[in-house]
Amino acid sequence: MANKDRNKRSARQARQRERAEHEALVAESTPAKDNKKKVTTSQAAKTPAKTSAEKNTGLISRTKTYLMEVRAEMRRVTWPSKTELTNYSVAVIAMLIVFGTAVWLVDTGFVALLVAYTGLRG
Repeated sequence: MANKDRNKRSARQARQRERAEHEALVAESTPAKDNKKKVTTSQAAKTPAKTSAEKNTGLISRTKTYLMEVRAEMRRVTWPSKTELTNYSVAVIAMLIVFGTAVWLVDTGFVALLVAYTGLRG
């Protein structure tokens, strides 16, 4: 599993380098207007650019952006296999039984103490 994550990370880094190189080539090929200083990729990285979420102010557009981000995030999720899911489910059910029994015993003990202290019978 770690190797898979490492491969994903290196692929992301390679895409990021390609994007930076492409932006540098585009910045060099476009002529500067009004004698303004060209913005290098390191300077461009320092200045925060407005994202599409910041530009969209309407409720529908924000909702659409949110749902698109949720969909993208769900694609990145590493889902458990069927055996892992079964093992996790059995572990959760076993812990529910253990803690449920412990709470029941403590509750029964408190009730017995209160009956003994007050002398009342239910």
